Amino acid sequence: MNGPVVVGFDGSPESLAATDWAAREALSRRLPLELLQAWPWPKTDVLGTDEAISWSRRRLADREAALRAELPGLDVTSAHVPRDPVEVLESAGRTATLLVLGSRGLGTVHGFLVGSVSHQVLRRAACPVVLVRAATEEAPGTKGAPGAEGGDVVVGVDLRHPCDELLAFAFETARLRSAPLRIVHGWEPPIGSEYMTTTAVDGTARDLSAVDGDLLNALLTEWRSRFPTVAATAALVHGAPADALVDASATAGLVAVGRHPRRWPLGTHLGPVAHAAVHHIGCPVAVVPHD
Repeated sequence: MNGPVVVGFDGSPESLAATDWAAREALSRRLPLELLQAWPWPKTDVLGTDEAISWSRRRLADREAALRAELPGLDVTSAHVPRDPVEVLESAGRTATLLVLGSRGLGTVHGFLVGSVSHQVLRRAACPVVLVRAATEEAPGTKGAPGAEGGDVVVGVDLRHPCDELLAFAFETARLRSAPLRIVHGWEPPIGSEYMTTTAVDGTARDLSAVDGDLLNALLTEWRSRFPTVAATAALVHGAPADALVDASATAGLVAVGRHPRRWPLGTHLGPVAHAAVHHIGCPVAVVPHD
């Protein structure tokens, strides 16, 4: 897509980190950047007064000017929209190439705080959504803080579901960064294997891992042919897929994970791997919708 990179801004440290990351990503993709600030409060609320709105507009304009001064080649605009943030961001995602949001670190034990707005956008957006971490006193080394760069691109795949959109995003991102790409597939023994003998479990594990290994190698070969300049490798990891991806993220500059449709009574739902990624991975995490 040639739509803009859209980033949510509210003046918080995490939104400052997100706008910094989004600006550099837009520049590398040669796309325009749009800063989007939703302001849903009614006139009867203290945040809905003319003074509050004027102050928020000034803050948004200052951030736009700062990014333009820092990155002279960047095409950047901003919009102050008096509507609900989820509605505004979801609407922007229909034409955006990328949505970027900030999240706050809670330390290495507790993970990261992903607010209700981000959760809803992650579940519903039509385009990839990237969560960028803001460094905090509890998590001062957080990758994704302003200026954080480098590292390879890691993508978690589920070999049982099509994931062309996810892999296309990961390979294109690695190509633009001239970064290595690692494809990770977590593998677990089948349900019920705990009731099998050790010999039977070992034999089943070998057979199933061999099948998954063949599928993963075929996937790697196919996508290497599409992106011959990307140094791509693949790893079949024995363990829960969520754990495998979190472990693989230790040296990553970006982790990409898929979100295929999961319909629940209350709407779409993030799967366990995407949920673990957005809460427990320190570098920027891209959640990519796919069929």
